Amino acid sequence: MPHYGDFQNAIYGAGLAGMLPKVPTDFATLEARATAAMTPSLLNYVQGGCGDELTQRRNAEAFGHWGMVPRMMVDSAARDLSVELFGQRYPTPLFMAPIGVTGLCTQDQHGDLAAARASVATGVPLCLSTLTNDPLEAVAQTLGEQPGFFQLYTPKDEALAASLVRRAEAAGYRAIVVTLDTWVTGWRPRDLNTANFPQLRGHVLSNYFSDPAFRQLLDKPPQEDPAAAVRAWAKTFGRVLTWADMPWLKSLTKLPIVLKGICHPDDARRAVDAGADAIYCSNHGGRQANGGIAAIDMLPAVVQAAGSVPVLFDSGVRSGTDVVKALALGARMVGVGRPYAYGLALDGADGAAHVLRCLLAEADLLMAVNGWPTVAAVREAGAVRV
Repeated sequence: MPHYGDFQNAIYGAGLAGMLPKVPTDFATLEARATAAMTPSLLNYVQGGCGDELTQRRNAEAFGHWGMVPRMMVDSAARDLSVELFGQRYPTPLFMAPIGVTGLCTQDQHGDLAAARASVATGVPLCLSTLTNDPLEAVAQTLGEQPGFFQLYTPKDEALAASLVRRAEAAGYRAIVVTLDTWVTGWRPRDLNTANFPQLRGHVLSNYFSDPAFRQLLDKPPQEDPAAAVRAWAKTFGRVLTWADMPWLKSLTKLPIVLKGICHPDDARRAVDAGADAIYCSNHGGRQANGGIAAIDMLPAVVQAAGSVPVLFDSGVRSGTDVVKALALGARMVGVGRPYAYGLALDGADGAAHVLRCLLAEADLLMAVNGWPTVAAVREAGAVRV
């Protein structure tokens, strides 16, 4: 039976024929290559964080403070990385975290479709951002039978919010991931120093411009007066959500509601009590607030508070080892962001798929060597602060 770790054999085999990987297999080289390939404005938006980016750095570095102890004389020749979420079995615990400028990451400006093709190629679910260059229906069509999730930036206009959610449900997405920490954008000097905010330049707004409820807010169609459409988007973007909004959110759809941005155990308990179907522990990769604790350090308490409600996680994931550590600390599924965006920039869908395969291969091989044949065994092994 093939394993994700077999990807290294394919790379070594190709090397015997003189073929080297087109996209790097480690994050440091991947980031360096992408830095040279991406336009400065796009690079700043993808790489940048809030303030002096201390929290962003902490997110990645904090994984080094967690260690795991291998177990020997365990038959881990066969591994199973599958996980269950919302009654469905997924072949991997990895998913593609929502990125608002994925559409800009490829030369053809259709990076959202390329991300969907990478998802299909690898079996790694895509969590699609509200902010895309291609409408959510087109991305869903590219996904086909491959499961995907839809991330919602809840607009002030309730009719627009309901329309976006209904469209996502009709298109076949399996859950609505409601981002809680982005009703206003954090202070991002890299973007401010170049006065560059992609949405205000009309980018990644296709889900709004194609939405009937949004178009009712306009005097003219977006193609006739794009500047007015952008102003209308800016006016409606960013509803401040409170716990009192949960019944309304749940009334919009029959799909599971995932609350993204939960970092405090009290908020996790409140989310469970309010009927959240899953909790998404994340500090937005350090992009929205600076001076905080690394997300991975907050994960154990959130998992404990969530009880039987599944917890998704992202922020600072750079390797397959990071993925395994997050699983060991209780995450049901683990999201990766910047690495696959870099893959898109270097080689489109194939580049993103390569990055995902590298992450899965490293995770699989770590489980093999350390004697953890299943994700359940990883969780049982746990991780300790070192």
